[in-house]
Amino acid sequence: MKQGRLHKIRGKDLYVEEYGSHNQEAILYLHGGPGESCYDFSFHQAVRLQEQFRLIAIDQRGVCRSEGIETGEGFGLMDLIEDCEELRKILQIEKWSLIGHSFGGFLSVLYTSKYPDSIHKVILECPTFDFELTSRSLLRKTALLSRRLNNDEIADKCLLLADSKESISNQELTEKYLEYSDTLESERMKIYRYNFDNPTDYSQYSDEEWNRLYDKSDVHFDLLREEGEIFKSLLPLFKEINHEMLLMLGEHDPVTCDKQVEAFNGSANGRTYMFSHCGHSPHYERPDEFREVVAAFLKR
Repeated sequence: MKQGRLHKIRGKDLYVEEYGSHNQEAILYLHGGPGESCYDFSFHQAVRLQEQFRLIAIDQRGVCRSEGIETGEGFGLMDLIEDCEELRKILQIEKWSLIGHSFGGFLSVLYTSKYPDSIHKVILECPTFDFELTSRSLLRKTALLSRRLNNDEIADKCLLLADSKESISNQELTEKYLEYSDTLESERMKIYRYNFDNPTDYSQYSDEEWNRLYDKSDVHFDLLREEGEIFKSLLPLFKEINHEMLLMLGEHDPVTCDKQVEAFNGSANGRTYMFSHCGHSPHYERPDEFREVVAAFLKR
C-alpha cells in the first residue's frame, strides 16, 4: 500500500492511489460511507489486484485525504459522479470497470447510468440502491444487537420504526438509524462486520490525524443528507443498464436487503455471488476469495 497523490479535479484536490501497470484493465474503486475513504480497501486489495489490473482508488470529494468542502461551497451527489468522469479523462482511460462498496455501489449504478460508454463492467460489493430499504434493514439488525445487550427499549424503538407503515421520510429513517445504532457504542461495528480475522492496520496515520481527516468526511455526509438526492431510490435504473454486473453479498450483511437483491436480479446482465462467514466487507473479511471472484468476473 502506497501513498497517493492529489489531482486537481473540477477545482478541488482529489486524493488518488494507483496500482498496477497502465497496460492492464483499469478498475476504479468507490468507497462507501458516505465518507469512509479507500484506505481499508487499498490495505487489503492493492497488492492482491495490482498483478492483474490497473487499480485506481480515491477518497471522494471532501473525504479524508481529499481537499475538504468549505462552508458555503456548492456540493451535491452528482459532483461525485462528475469527479469520476473527469478523473477518467485525465488518466486517459477509455473505459474502466467499477468496484463500488456500500454507498460506493449506489454511486456505481448512478455513474453507469449517466456515462454508460465510460464503463466496462460493474462490481457491487454489499451495496445500497435504496436508503429507505437499507435503513429499515439496519434498524432490524440494531434491534437484534440491542436485545442481546438487554437494551429492550432501543430494540423496541428500532423494530417499531423498521416495520412502520406510517409516512416517514427516508432521511428521517436514516437519521434515526444513526441515532439508535450509536447506543451500541463499542458493539456498533457488529452491525456490519462478522469476520474479524483480517484486521486493518491504521497506524499509517495517528489517531489525531484520523480524527482530523474524518471531520472532513462528516461535512461531506452532512451536505449529502441536506441535499437529499441520496434518498432517491436507484432501483428503477436497473431496467436501463445493460452492462455486465456482479452483485457481491455477505452472508450476514444487512445492507443489501432481499428487496434490493430481487430488483437487481431483474437486470439484464446481473449475477450474484455470496460470501459465507462474512458481513458487509468481503474485501477485508474474505480478501483472497474477493480477489479471486473479482479476477474471474473481469477476466472471463
